Amino acid sequence: MSSSARPRPVEFGPWRRPVRFARVSGFVNTRSVLIGVVATIVAAAAFVAAVSLGKYSVPFAETLQILRGVDTGFSATVVLEWRLPRAVAALGFGAALGISGAIFQSVTRNPLGSPDVIGLSAGAFTGVLCAMAWFETPLAVTVSALLGGLAAGLIVYVVAYRKGLSGARFVVVGIAVSAALTAINQMLLLRMSTATATTASIWAQGTLVEVRWESVTPVLCIILLLCCVVVPLAPALGQLELGDNAAASTGVRVERARLALLCLGILLTAVVTSITGPIAFVALVAPQLARLLSGAAGATLLGSAATGALLLSVSDVVSAHLFPASVPVGVVTAVIGGVYLLWLIIAKARQR
Repeated sequence: MSSSARPRPVEFGPWRRPVRFARVSGFVNTRSVLIGVVATIVAAAAFVAAVSLGKYSVPFAETLQILRGVDTGFSATVVLEWRLPRAVAALGFGAALGISGAIFQSVTRNPLGSPDVIGLSAGAFTGVLCAMAWFETPLAVTVSALLGGLAAGLIVYVVAYRKGLSGARFVVVGIAVSAALTAINQMLLLRMSTATATTASIWAQGTLVEVRWESVTPVLCIILLLCCVVVPLAPALGQLELGDNAAASTGVRVERARLALLCLGILLTAVVTSITGPIAFVALVAPQLARLLSGAAGATLLGSAATGALLLSVSDVVSAHLFPASVPVGVVTAVIGGVYLLWLIIAKARQR
């Protein structure tokens, strides 16, 4: 080859582009960026629908004026005090559940590694039932749900740990713990009064109806703080997907990183569940849907957060306005999750 011949440019794939900014260089998945933009647009449309639609309908132009700070009387109260907290919560809580699901699925290397599958939601419900039976104060219910979810996650981790953590064993133990806690929850419900049991059962379906600024604001601050802690651990998350030996060979302290990530995933789920109740399948579906749409090799935290926010926001609009009477958003997400699981089983069966 002559010395004047130029080397061919390196191809990184149809969707990967090298970028350089100052002394920092890397790769950008343009397909992920495109999916993120589309998800943002759809989520924004769902957000506007959530604050505009209802028995007291507010026109789109008037809604924009209210959001810009132009007071328009009673409509401003409806939008800002009644509907906006719920719409913001749907986006923020959906993002938190999506990130939590991505963490669990990456750490366990199992597509069923989801907080609602391994018993965290059932543990939070146990805490709520205990608080309703003994304390009956909103703060006690919230704290008990948080502690119940954390306790369930700790039990699963301790029982599944055997000189390391196997993803399959973690999921199996989680399913067993979830079944046991569900049985305990049924026993507690049977011992409650009819009114208290009805309230608890509605909470157990997952709902955003009672969400207000006083409860949304501190939870969103906690979620933002947890996300700031998760970001530095994102590289370790990608390495853990390759296996313990591969992660250790790259300098990752496997057990320390895994425990830290699991604790963060548990906290993200628990703080959301303590306010809304267990919202099923968002944490399960969001990371895999983000991976499928973006074509990424592994779970991406940003894509999972965007997809989770989109799923919960759209599901909340559907639950509030598509049916003759409003239903808990957890019912809608459960239907979506059930359809997804059915599709996943059929797809896996065809691959054999």
